[in-house]
Amino acid sequence: MEFFRIRRDIPFMKHALVFNVISFLTFAAAVFFLWHKGLHLSIEFTGGTVMEVSYQQAADLEKIRGQVGKLGYTDVQVQNFGTSRDVMIRLPLQKGPEGKPVTSAQQSEQVMGALQAASPEVKLQRVEFVGPQVGKELATDGLLALLCVVAGIMIYLSFRFEWKFAVAGIIANLHDVVIILGFFAYFQWEFSLSVLAAVLAVLGYSVNESVVIFDRVRENFRKFRKMSTHEVIDSAITGTISRTIITHGSTQMMVLSMFFFGGPTLHYFALALTVGILFGIYSSVFVAAALAMWLGVKREDLVKGDKKGDSTDRNDPNYGAQA
Repeated sequence: MEFFRIRRDIPFMKHALVFNVISFLTFAAAVFFLWHKGLHLSIEFTGGTVMEVSYQQAADLEKIRGQVGKLGYTDVQVQNFGTSRDVMIRLPLQKGPEGKPVTSAQQSEQVMGALQAASPEVKLQRVEFVGPQVGKELATDGLLALLCVVAGIMIYLSFRFEWKFAVAGIIANLHDVVIILGFFAYFQWEFSLSVLAAVLAVLGYSVNESVVIFDRVRENFRKFRKMSTHEVIDSAITGTISRTIITHGSTQMMVLSMFFFGGPTLHYFALALTVGILFGIYSSVFVAAALAMWLGVKREDLVKGDKKGDSTDRNDPNYGAQA
């Protein structure tokens, strides 16, 4: 399905060096902010108190968030679970006047006092402490999941195409991940498990775009024997623009709906996906394809076993010839 077709190939690779310099500077800035500021981790990683409360009618999450915020909690998470009357409140670790950590019991009493002052019918269902050790395990498991995804993608691309494309694709995908993390470090947006899930989703989403372009490159190497490598890549990217606009445009509409209407629970999840989708398109075109070109990918790498004189390019004098 195509909305439009571009008749003349756009010379993307002509400007590849400029765009890759921009990518490198952006990547370096992201690494600097990650090292200098670090990520603002949620209580799933740092530890804290989880409370479950219930109301007799649908709970007003914004009102609850404001009541808890007045107690001095800046990173509180308030969300529904199960029904609109049940609310889960996540509180970060807090220190008392003497510098000692406030216990979960003290936190829950303080919060329940504020909630009952506004709505006497609210009931406490459960209080649970999430220790830093659990958060450390989650961080370790998340990093392991990320490494497994990267390794799986590299193996897949090596078998599907060629090692040069595998290296280019992995560098481009890691470029997307680091830049997302750099945004979260610079703006100190909260990094939670849902954001980690978004980062893993972006990895798969970005490699999908790279595979589409790589597949078209391999197809064009078969069709256009007289084209140079950069002309083949330009033709492949130009030929997939319509598909890219349809796919990424529809996905971005869904993500933006979560961003604007999903509330605080989905806010950073949708934000991470938005940044990842935009840079995923950019990296597939200007990073992955350009790196493959500079690594020296050629027709013989992707079209093994073809007859020397065989060509499907009607403009080629050798079209239809037999070896």
